[in-house]
Amino acid sequence: MSRIGKQPIAIPSGVDVSVANSVLKFKKGNNTKELDTKGHVDVKVENGHIVFSPKGDDRQSRAYWGTYRALANNIVTGLTSGFTRQLEINGVGYKAAAKGKILELTLGFSHLINYELPSGVEASVDKNIITIKGDDKQVVGQVAAQVRGFRPPEPYKGKGVKYVEERIIRKAGKTSKK
Repeated sequence: MSRIGKQPIAIPSGVDVSVANSVLKFKKGNNTKELDTKGHVDVKVENGHIVFSPKGDDRQSRAYWGTYRALANNIVTGLTSGFTRQLEINGVGYKAAAKGKILELTLGFSHLINYELPSGVEASVDKNIITIKGDDKQVVGQVAAQVRGFRPPEPYKGKGVKYVEERIIRKAGKTSKK
């Protein structure tokens, strides 16, 4: 029994949800999202809630049950409040600037890194904090991981790009022989 899958999703006001041929369609304003369950789960919209149930009693059906419920909940959350990830830049001369759909990073290389943001994602920079916002949790997390991947934090001085909530375990440097 899936503990996640059996919880219904409350539909907030302003979000329209419809089900047709195992495809969930979410709409808020002019923003629409679709989730194709590929027939793995049964979906019903009743009393302002989205209810999922497994097609069969096998292990795979129960796995899909919780997965599709979580994906649908992420879409509803993204349409109502959105998702954010914050990155922190540490290091002398390391800086970032958001110029429209381009995130310009100076991370100690001989060249600038111009990262083009995908559609639906915005970035803002405040001193050494990069804030990435969007309505798709997967895309926001992927963009944050790619930006962090340009210069991951190193354990000796802590220089690099890290998540704000991330804790870097520091190592001691070399000791000289006397």
